[in-house]
Amino acid sequence: MDVVDGEMKIEKEYDQGFRVEHEGDDHQGRLPESSKIKKKKQKMATRCDQQYPTPPPDLPIKFRKRIRALGGSDIALVIQKCLFKTDVSSGHNRLSIPFNQIRQTFLTPQATEFLNSGDNKKKCSEMEVMLIEPSLCRGTISLRKWEMKKASGRATSMYVLVGKWNLVAWRNALREDETVQLWSFRINSKLGLALVKRRAKSNGYFIEF
Repeated sequence: MDVVDGEMKIEKEYDQGFRVEHEGDDHQGRLPESSKIKKKKQKMATRCDQQYPTPPPDLPIKFRKRIRALGGSDIALVIQKCLFKTDVSSGHNRLSIPFNQIRQTFLTPQATEFLNSGDNKKKCSEMEVMLIEPSLCRGTISLRKWEMKKASGRATSMYVLVGKWNLVAWRNALREDETVQLWSFRINSKLGLALVKRRAKSNGYFIEF
């Protein structure tokens, strides 16, 4: 996660986590770098928590009709998440699906084993799956498993949609901070995915774009 550069405005309220500037204070009222990172994480977590109603909104009818018209069934919510900068950055070209945010298993044991067989580098195993976009346009996209190493040395496991993701993001005008849902379904046991854009209303409910 990127750290925002620049000075942070000095406030005097202790309950906001800021220090009061005193004469001779070497830090001049600035938060230590680690505190800045912590506060940013807390802010992002709060922002996303506000966008995750419980239970989550159901798949819109127009998507259900689209899936059923294709002979699909076994519809299930995979993840509901905020789009972060890296999800819509053309330089990254991928949508992350962190393991700790997945609501239920959407892969068969065979598919899971296949994606686990890659080495997380150039030989990373991938599956080509159908994707129904927010516009209801139907195409294909690649699904992979990644292990992202943190500065602490620990690794975070996630699935990612790659390959044509930049085109999907551009075609559907996906932006940072938007909330999306990813749903899975099956057509003759073959995996398909549907991506839905959501907009929060003042009453805490969602509408789709």
